[in-house]
Amino acid sequence: MTDIRPRRFDLIAFDWDGTLFDSTQIIVRCIQAAVSDVGGAVPTDEAAAYVIGMALTQALAHAAPDVPPEKYPELGNRYRYHYVRLQDEVSLFKGVLPLLDDLRARGHWLAVATGKSRRGLNEALHSAALRGVFDSSRTADETAGKPHPLMLQELMAEFDVAPQRVLMIGDTTHDLQMALSAGCPSVGVSYGAHPADALTGLQPLVIAHSVAELHAWLVREA
Repeated sequence: MTDIRPRRFDLIAFDWDGTLFDSTQIIVRCIQAAVSDVGGAVPTDEAAAYVIGMALTQALAHAAPDVPPEKYPELGNRYRYHYVRLQDEVSLFKGVLPLLDDLRARGHWLAVATGKSRRGLNEALHSAALRGVFDSSRTADETAGKPHPLMLQELMAEFDVAPQRVLMIGDTTHDLQMALSAGCPSVGVSYGAHPADALTGLQPLVIAHSVAELHAWLVREA
């Protein structure tokens, strides 16, 4: 890129699943299968999609309120079993790599703030040939899960960036609430787990309906 416009944001933090990675439907299926395996009432697609972005145990507990806490370890193990079986079916959304390349060319720091585990994120980064693209990352097993703002607060401290110079991009209310609580601007994307009307009330600068639309907005505004 040859754009020399001053940057509005120094650090851009992305959610992973449903924002960069086209995994929403796979995760929904794995949650439903795991709950069924332990004898719980299988959540609807909408209920399973709602919890995407939360830390795994919190997400599964919310999706399966009738499953007793003593079954949470088994529930988590069954989710991981199903996800491993299906993970080769998921990939980056079309257009993500050019988007990231353009942001790096403009000198933005890039980070991931995700509800995945560190192991899960590392495997995804490796499978997507993205190692080295991101300057930092935070996972739910390393810090507080979303919507708690600690992920973003830690990233701000790491890069010594003020909240108004950090942009959080995500597909769920958990992502946007985290940004709001951290004092950071946000952008919502409606092609992931949560619909646009659920994101609007959390004050995103814009809601993008495709990766191409997100790319165009970031090139123009970030």
